[in-house]
Amino acid sequence: MEVANFHSWHYADNNVAMKTIEPTYEKLWRSTMHTGTMLIMQLLALAALYLLIAAWIYHKLSSLIDSSSKKTNLSIANIYSQIEALLGLYVEVKPTHGFPPMRGWAASPDFLYHLVRHIQDTSPKTVLECSSGVSTLIISGCIRNYGGHVFSLEHDPVYASKTRRLLELHKFEENAQIIDAPLGAIDLPDWHGSWYNIEQLPKDKKIDMLVIDGPPATICAKARLPALYVLSELLAEECTIFLDDAAREDESLIVAQWLREFPQFKLNEFAFAEKGIAVLTRSRSTR
Repeated sequence: MEVANFHSWHYADNNVAMKTIEPTYEKLWRSTMHTGTMLIMQLLALAALYLLIAAWIYHKLSSLIDSSSKKTNLSIANIYSQIEALLGLYVEVKPTHGFPPMRGWAASPDFLYHLVRHIQDTSPKTVLECSSGVSTLIISGCIRNYGGHVFSLEHDPVYASKTRRLLELHKFEENAQIIDAPLGAIDLPDWHGSWYNIEQLPKDKKIDMLVIDGPPATICAKARLPALYVLSELLAEECTIFLDDAAREDESLIVAQWLREFPQFKLNEFAFAEKGIAVLTRSRSTR
């Protein structure tokens, strides 16, 4: 009887204990599940954030790679054009020595090749060049085949001397004359600056072809603007003007002003080149 009472009491006590423990386990389980759910949600949110960051980085890198690829392709195309033009210059001019460095401050091969092709097509007798250097050598070497002559205005005595030696080296000096033309103050409507002194330039020859590659842009704003104002009376009835560096803003403004002030000239071509080439022409029908 005592054993039965003991078992009955022990069973009852266990039931009470279980009823006490079960809610605690349930609460703990629910708390654990809630904490786990929150942790999973936080991990998912963090993963989504990382994915967004990765997508943004990928987009930026793709844009940079695409932009870099386009620039690389343009650079390769330009290098190819310069090499192609340089080879053409060697074939057409046939120098006795290698050409001096081009590009940078000097004219680029594509610009010079445009000049050569024009000389071959039109056989100008008198060419005037604003500045001197490798362009003088190229023009002289080409124009000698047509009985022409190039005059080059140079404001820097050092560069003038270098160009003279370069012409002598290639034996092209008979078809070229470097004119010492120091820069002097000049005033135009709404413009003040410096340009070449042309006192030593022969006035008895009409200029068939005008090549403008100076003065340097560092001299003043729109440094090449005076060219047409100063030289218009010396230009032949039919003539062509080549302006280098036409892709620059100053040169674009210069061309626009020339076309307004000298309506007899027409913009014949804005040639694709490394630095841009503006070609203006005047013919008998447009005078």
